[in-house]
Amino acid sequence: MNEKSASKKASPEDWHRADIVAAVRKAGWSLRKLAKHHGYSCATTLTVALDRHWPKGERLIADAIGTDPMTIWPSRYVDKDTTGANKRNCQQNNRKAA
Repeated sequence: MNEKSASKKASPEDWHRADIVAAVRKAGWSLRKLAKHHGYSCATTLTVALDRHWPKGERLIADAIGTDPMTIWPSRYVDKDTTGANKRNCQQNNRKAA
């Protein structure tokens, strides 16, 4: 096995969209019912969260499943957590130097 395939397997993978839909259904919902329940007039609104980062939609889906969005979409959250911490540290260091 080469280094590239080893590093890909070590990184967290997002759930497949079919697995997300299945988990939502298993919890007694559909994306359509969930969207309507939360007051969205367009029944397909939550499908946006399956394809791109939308924190509010991701949270609604994750809550319905009984987990957190970071578990379902780790690639959307892993990098953001570390950059935020580094950015704060840099800002604090700059304030001390000034």
